[in-house]
This record gives sequence, structure tokens and C-alpha cells, in this order.
Amino acid sequence: MASRLPLGSTAAAIALLSVAITLTAQQPAHAGANRIRLGSASDVSRTSWNGPAFTMNGAGAVIPASMSRAVNDITGGTGAMDVVVLAGSAPTSGSATPECDTVMTLTGVNSCTTWTLTAANDGNNSQVNADVRNAEFVYFAGGDQCRYAAWKGTTLEASVESVVAKGGGSGGGSAGHHINSPIVYDACNGSVTSAEALANPYDRYISFTTGMFQWPNYAGVINDSHFVTRDRMGRTMSFLARAVKDGLAPGGAAWGVGVEEGGGSLYLDRNGMATQYGKDAYVVLADHQPEQAVDRKPLTYSGFKIWRLTPGSTFDFKNRPTCGYYLRSVTNGVTDANLYNGTPQTNCGSQGGSTQAESEPNDTRDTADDATALASPASITGSMKSTTDRDYFKVSLDSGRTATVNCDVPSAYDADLYWLDSTGSTIARSVNNGAGADESLSFTRTATGAGTYYLDLEAYSGSGTASYTCTLTRN
Repeated sequence: MASRLPLGSTAAAIALLSVAITLTAQQPAHAGANRIRLGSASDVSRTSWNGPAFTMNGAGAVIPASMSRAVNDITGGTGAMDVVVLAGSAPTSGSATPECDTVMTLTGVNSCTTWTLTAANDGNNSQVNADVRNAEFVYFAGGDQCRYAAWKGTTLEASVESVVAKGGGSGGGSAGHHINSPIVYDACNGSVTSAEALANPYDRYISFTTGMFQWPNYAGVINDSHFVTRDRMGRTMSFLARAVKDGLAPGGAAWGVGVEEGGGSLYLDRNGMATQYGKDAYVVLADHQPEQAVDRKPLTYSGFKIWRLTPGSTFDFKNRPTCGYYLRSVTNGVTDANLYNGTPQTNCGSQGGSTQAESEPNDTRDTADDATALASPASITGSMKSTTDRDYFKVSLDSGRTATVNCDVPSAYDADLYWLDSTGSTIARSVNNGAGADESLSFTRTATGAGTYYLDLEAYSGSGTASYTCTLTRN
């Protein structure tokens, strides 16, 4: 949640011309819906466009560099296009159309229409939807993303999606940045700080809207804004852990995109390639289950992968990188130091994941299934075939790396998880009670060189052919 800020650099000549020629008054269909159009009174008519294109801004203002890129890519460098700005509240000072004031200074823009919609049912206003469907780009202003989330299921949601589908684009700043991710931190219960979110990932101020906008190549993402200035890395970490724990993200991996204010803008092209403008942005990956993410307890999560995007750098969201990140963890609600800077890892080993199925007998360390060559993350599967079954898997871990194991145990039996050293001594364990109770543990190797370890899954009660699946991640 953030306030909508007006721009100070309004072009007076454009504003005067716009007011004289194209100012349109409040619409009668809904008393709260207000429309102001700048530029041409007629929409561009064209059969094809070259997008989609997206601008994700750290504050509410339009960033000319990334918006110009969007206009050029969508039009293919020829002709002009129409833009609609959607706002949930009017500016409290300055221009009534701060975003359109900037948009109208750009080459290739035919018109820019600002709609201020103060009620959820304004999303079904016929003229709003006509303007949006006739536009080639929709920009969500700063303000309160909960108001935008209230448009889910209205005609307006489908209208915005139609703009992207025809090769146009979408974007926004601050609250408008939040609403453009598939998992939206909606702030409908109030805004949460990093300290609050880390202390309790299920804080009442943390709520999400899903199933709204699903832009190409942007799956599994939670956007955040004003990122460094307001120290929001910690809360993004908590959001991601929640998304993985609650199954909100596909494939068990959730991605955060935090963009800094003061000119920061992440531009995403039709091929899923992002380019950073103005100020830094951060891509944060949670790719395994949290060690602890429960109500009223602080977050523990090992090995968030973080990519820092400086101005001019790129990030491929279609083919997301598996290296070049630095690692940061959270232990009992306390983050590692230097969250916003780190040395990128360039030797990340084999990536992409693999699977090891048990092969009996594997009831001792000597007969353990060899999982040392598995890429991270890896899946280890098997079953507790008797009430005395024990399944051993041999793994290796380099110095300074953390192994995290999360086991999904079926309801047919209760199994316990152990992490053993090379001599068979227990280093870590997870022994949750009850059939179907999942198990998880983590271990960091501090000794020099690589070490050999064993995963030991033991039947505590019950048995059956239903498979358990353990995800092993080494960060």
C-alpha cells in the first residue's frame, strides 16, 4: 500500500490543449467513476500490435525510459497507440492526471485517458471497459492495491487481459506494480513491515489475491515496491515462504520481484526478457519448503536465492537462470546481514533437479541408495513397506553449503527423518507425530571440504505401498 504521488514536471502546453479539447466529465453510470482524456478524442484503429510489454515500477510514477520502450515495442516503431491509466483514488495535490502528463510527452502516443474508480462495481462501468479495450496499454497508478484486487471477476479484469492478448501491454507503479503479479500481496488488512512479517509469516496484515492477472512468462511471482528505501526484502522473503507453504506458486517455487523507488522500473518484453531501468531491482527465489512457517512463530528459511538487477542488466523470466545469485537465510525471524548486496555464485553445479527412487534392500548405510550425483533440487521417493522398514540414501555436501530436506509423508504411516554423518551418528532429525505428518530438517556443513552423509527415513508406525517424496535442496 502506498500513496499516489503527482509528478512535478507537467507540460503546461499539453495540459492546456488537453483541457480545451478533450476533457471529459464524470460518467453518469457510476457517481464515483471520473474520466479525463488527454490528446486525440479518437482511438487509433489498427489490426495488429507487437507486444505484449510490461512495466513494473517501484513507485507510482510513469518512468519515461521504460514507457517509451513499451510504446516502441508495441507499435513496432510506427504509428501511435492509446493508453489508459486506472486509479483507485484521485491525487490530493497537483495535476489530476500525473501519469498521463508524462505519457503524453512520449513519441508514439495518440491519447491517454485517466479513469479514477472509487468503487468495486466501477469495474463494470461500460465506458471504462470500452476505453480499456480500445487502448494498447493499461497503467495502474499508485495508491491502494486492495482497491484494484476488488476488480477481480469484474468486466474490467477481462478488458485489461484483452489488451495484453491483442499485443498491447500492462504496467503500474507501487500499488500498480503489486497488482500486475499473479500472486498479489493485496494489503487489504493493512500494510505489513519486514519485522512484522518475519516475526510471523501468518500475521493478520498479510493477505494475498490470486487468480487475477497471469501475464506470459511471469508465473509464480509476487511483486513488491519501494524495495530498498522501505527495507522490504524481509517481508518479501516471508511472502515467498508463505506462497510455497500454502501451495500458491506452481511447482513449489515462488519468485519475488522487488523494485526500488526513485526511478526504478523493470521492463518485460514479449519474449520474457526483463531489462532494469533507473534504480535497482531484486529477484528473490524460494525453491523449497520453509523450515518453519507457522502462525505466531518467526520464520526460518535457509537459502533464498537473490539476483540483484542494476540499471541496464537483464533477467530472463522465460528461461529463468539457475546461477548468478547470492544466498541469504532467515533463522527464527532474523535475517542474514547484507540483504541487498552479495557475491553472485558462478559455480552452482548441476541444475534442474533429478529423482532417486529407492531400491530395496537399502536398510543400512552399506546398502544405501547413492544420491550423491543428484542435481539440486532433487526428489527422493520410496515407501515404508513394513513397520520396521528403514530407507537409507547417501548424499554429499560441500563446505559452506546447506542441505534442506522436506518429506511429504502419506497418511498410511508415520515415518521419521534423520540426517546422519558418515559414521552413522545422528546430526539432525525430524520426528513429528502422527500418520501423514510431514518431516523436514536442514544442516549446514561448516567443516572444510566435502562430506558424506546419509538420509534415513524410518517407519515409526504403520506401513504401506503409498510413496513418500522427499525434496533435497543444497544451497
